[in-house]
Amino acid sequence: MKKIKISDVTLREFGKNAEQVSFSEKVETVKLLVKVGVDAIETAKITNPKVDALFLHTIAPIIGETMLVCPVGLDENELKSTFEALSLAKNKRIQISVPTSAVQMEFNCHLKPKAMLEAVSKQVALAKGLSEDVEFVAEDATRSDIDFLSEVLKAVINSGAKIVTLKDSAGIMLPEETSEFIKEVVGAVPELKNVELSFECSDAISMGVASALSAVKEGVTILKTASGVKEVLSLSALANTLRVKGDKIGVKASLNDSLLEHSVGKMEKMLTSKKSENSPFDGVVKTADEDFILSKDDDINTVKKCTAMLGYELSDEDVSKVYERFSSLAEKKRIGAKELDAIVASCALQVAPTYKLVSYVINSGNVMTATANIVLEKDGETLNGISLGDGPIDASFIAIEKIIGTHYELDDFQIQSVTEGKEAVGEALVKLRAFGKLYSGRGISTDIIGASIRAYISALNKICFDNSIGSFYETFIFN
Repeated sequence: MKKIKISDVTLREFGKNAEQVSFSEKVETVKLLVKVGVDAIETAKITNPKVDALFLHTIAPIIGETMLVCPVGLDENELKSTFEALSLAKNKRIQISVPTSAVQMEFNCHLKPKAMLEAVSKQVALAKGLSEDVEFVAEDATRSDIDFLSEVLKAVINSGAKIVTLKDSAGIMLPEETSEFIKEVVGAVPELKNVELSFECSDAISMGVASALSAVKEGVTILKTASGVKEVLSLSALANTLRVKGDKIGVKASLNDSLLEHSVGKMEKMLTSKKSENSPFDGVVKTADEDFILSKDDDINTVKKCTAMLGYELSDEDVSKVYERFSSLAEKKRIGAKELDAIVASCALQVAPTYKLVSYVINSGNVMTATANIVLEKDGETLNGISLGDGPIDASFIAIEKIIGTHYELDDFQIQSVTEGKEAVGEALVKLRAFGKLYSGRGISTDIIGASIRAYISALNKICFDNSIGSFYETFIFN
């Protein structure tokens, strides 16, 4: 069984646009990639020394044993400042990344082939003097003259590069073309046997996984991946292929499959969502900003419109139940979005439970990863789910997902205190989106984690009820 390493370039790609991803989102992405188990995390080039160096210093303790990689060009000062920014990381790698095709060398670096050969040899040697771990990346290797590319690779290996990456910037190679290319380069540069060979390809024509595995067959041991970036091999696609076919093709990677789908989904949503379209909420856990205030003088049609504004599609019967409860509360106070959400969760689509909570055990602290052990009952059968998470509530929700075998989008999550004092009762509201429809659940407990679990299960049971009704009618009509 051949083991390959995964070097993830998600941060490198999203970091090219400084305004696209916030500082905290980058840190959260690092945490998720570490949990998934990638071997290396690559960042973007340092363009703002103060901010970028602060980011690298911030993630150094988070990244632990994972390799932290930062690219540089041919500037000597950039090389030194990058190494200083990486100083706190336990495992760090300097990456010299330059084009090797004639057109790109002249356009981007203003250098002829001979000058480029001298420049990269010198820069790799300088990097080697700073760090034991140096990588060279031929950015457009597949469009380079094979003789010149071979000269460059021999030179950087002799100068001290431990890893050589061949990059298919064009992104249009088929698997057999990839195989032929790697075979030709390896044949022309025997020195590659003394270093680790890495490959980066695009998934622009949906051939990323097939091309990457063709490269592995020819000697590549490191693959570059990303999440939410079409121009780079998909991490989840590669992981899924190795999970299903890895044993048969004799290739494996050290990835945590149980956390992969959830973590990648969370990353992609966080990095690719347009914040302006999410207003007034930001992220999954939303604020309680109120877009409307209702009073006892508002009629049922107004209440119905407001529930629609919150994202609900209620039947006339459920609207009547919500309005009845609203009228009772509106006699005492005005009702905002937060209160109406709670009314919908407690009154609309009340169903017999498909899943019942039996027990939950949560372990959490500031020096450990939160874990949740959830036990549910369905049709008299006891079901158990165990999971890690970013916090106790996150771990609990993932554990429930493991039990039901389905992931639903968490549209909103709110918690608040209902009563005061040390024995205060907490209320949680969970809104799940399934099949384009919104389902809300409400949970109350002196333990806010318990309230959150109950709220999630309440929303889940409503989804199950709707799904079972849909399945019944589908069977009735078509059979």
